[in-house]
Amino acid sequence: MRFSRRTILKATGLGALAAMTGGCDAMGGVFGRMFAVPARDTVYFTPNSKFYVVNYADSAVSMSREVNIEQWKLAVKGAVNNPLSLGWRDLLNRDSYDQVATLMCIDTLPGGDSLGNATWRGISLKKLLQECGADEETARDVIFRGIDGYDDSIPFKRAMQDDVMLAYLMNGEKLPKEHGFPVRLIVPGLYGIKNVKWIVEIEVFPGDYLGYWQRKGWTDDGTIKIFSRIDSPGHYQSLRGTEQKFRGIAFGGPNSIGKVEISFDAGRTWNECQIEPPMSPYSWVIWNYTWRPPKQGKYQTVVRATDTKGQLQIAELIRPQPAGASGYHTIVSEVTET
Repeated sequence: MRFSRRTILKATGLGALAAMTGGCDAMGGVFGRMFAVPARDTVYFTPNSKFYVVNYADSAVSMSREVNIEQWKLAVKGAVNNPLSLGWRDLLNRDSYDQVATLMCIDTLPGGDSLGNATWRGISLKKLLQECGADEETARDVIFRGIDGYDDSIPFKRAMQDDVMLAYLMNGEKLPKEHGFPVRLIVPGLYGIKNVKWIVEIEVFPGDYLGYWQRKGWTDDGTIKIFSRIDSPGHYQSLRGTEQKFRGIAFGGPNSIGKVEISFDAGRTWNECQIEPPMSPYSWVIWNYTWRPPKQGKYQTVVRATDTKGQLQIAELIRPQPAGASGYHTIVSEVTET
């Protein structure tokens, strides 16, 4: 399903509150099983067909369909000695590399679905800017403009790091139109608002540039906050048996995940989970935990993560605007038989 961020930002009241709390007993227990949800599949890579799609406007994808690949050009301009104009075939003929990276929308609520993990293939932005002779003395930001009118920027120093790419393949396939064909920006560790799609122009800029969402009051930093999620079992699923398998994902944004913990008593005590090896430093990890419930009943189950720098996920429940949501994903685990 596709959404514009304008549509998402209209979600207020009970629905938004339920999403942020996981529909748990924090809502007074009035709704109970009304919020029961099935388990999610926990996989390393998100299929392109299931990868989240969020655009700044409802018209963005339809505008992208107007791209004529034979006429499409990528211009590199601004504070550079050698401005460039690259066609599609020019792009494909350049040295490329593959990189596994997780993308996450800044609107993602605790336990939300607006993130995905993929293998991207593209060219190094750093090498492109070096080839253009970017003025490292005066450059402060690098601006990216899409064919749909969207724009945003990242600091020049960030643009010159090896992990920033201009991607044209996604999971081994040509970049789908809804994901930015023919080329999009991939900046590991920054929210989706910074990963501009349908790029037609790159400008090296001598000042601090405010992009579309920054002009509306959203963060210019865009660093992803530590995120963790319980995928299975689902909220309010009936659990039967002496052992229960819990599984989910955790993502550290600019840093890798060092530890994931799960609690069955609303965060009073914590149990360390097993973490599967990550696919890359820029991707989510999958975690697992085997629980032996002591008795029947309802257990408020919470997950949290810590990155490799020792930073603990923020517990405070904060809405996305202006710098991304925070809070622990919480579900009710109902043990009906042991």
